[in-house]
Amino acid sequence: MSIRTKLLTLAAALLLAGQASAAERLTLRIGDQKGNMRAQLEAADALRDLPYDIHWAEFPAAAPLAEALNAGAIDAGIIGDAPLLFVQASGAPVKAIAVDKSDPYGTALLVRPDAPLHSAADLKGKRIATGRGSIGHHLALKALDQVGLSEKDVELRFLGPVDAKIALANGSVDAWSTWEPYTALGELTGQARVLVNGRGLSSGNSFLAATNKSLEQPDKRAALQDYLNRLAGAQAWANQHLDSYSKTLAAIIGFPEKAARLQFERRKLRWQVIDAQTVAAQQDTADFYHAHGLIGTRLDVAPTFASDFTLPGAAKLAVQP
Repeated sequence: MSIRTKLLTLAAALLLAGQASAAERLTLRIGDQKGNMRAQLEAADALRDLPYDIHWAEFPAAAPLAEALNAGAIDAGIIGDAPLLFVQASGAPVKAIAVDKSDPYGTALLVRPDAPLHSAADLKGKRIATGRGSIGHHLALKALDQVGLSEKDVELRFLGPVDAKIALANGSVDAWSTWEPYTALGELTGQARVLVNGRGLSSGNSFLAATNKSLEQPDKRAALQDYLNRLAGAQAWANQHLDSYSKTLAAIIGFPEKAARLQFERRKLRWQVIDAQTVAAQQDTADFYHAHGLIGTRLDVAPTFASDFTLPGAAKLAVQP
């Protein structure tokens, strides 16, 4: 065999090896809500040198994201505590692998600025828009329960965020039980005011949830651990660089920069591993839903958590000057 033939053979082998390597490159299918995770990762430049690809799927609310998880259309996604319960109650093969703790103020019942409503007690006989099974749905029930009312004392209208916003503006509903960034947007545009905020009513917990199938694949499980590490670092960066992050978030979600900043700044988000306190809080929410007939049987939430994922310590997450 001539030297030229050997070189051509070697080149062809290298080309085929490169094509095989490219074909085998792992892809994580990640579900996001209003740019939540993606904005932090992009703003912090935390997606550089990824050893895998990310296919982003953005959802307007938790319900369609939950459906995508249940169907296996995505590998993982961010979802609130209440929607996660409905996913698990349906028997979906999904587990929460980390929790994003926050100040729950922005999970709130909104009313029009001129509405003659001043407390949850004034909602008796009123129409409340929210998403079925959402954190807004949970908040509405908790707010009513706190003043001795129930869902039977109001008219719940299950709408997506866009339709609910319009319904509140045109008077089709009297209140909207929602979450950030819609709360911040309503306040800053003067279209809504907070009647009841989520402090003391909502856990403020959101979860990174993954399908059992993805967790059973060693390569995807390792990629999810890497993704979580990057996400926690990006969130720490965003908290320290609010101006830069707010610009990126506003561009992704199509909200004014001031609203993007306000909703993030006051949430004080922080990623943590699953611990006993988180499981207990989720169990309380599950028991509340069961007591109100939203979940048919009592749900033991403990098996629906994966507790073996780790996170870097605070010192490693800190952005170096």
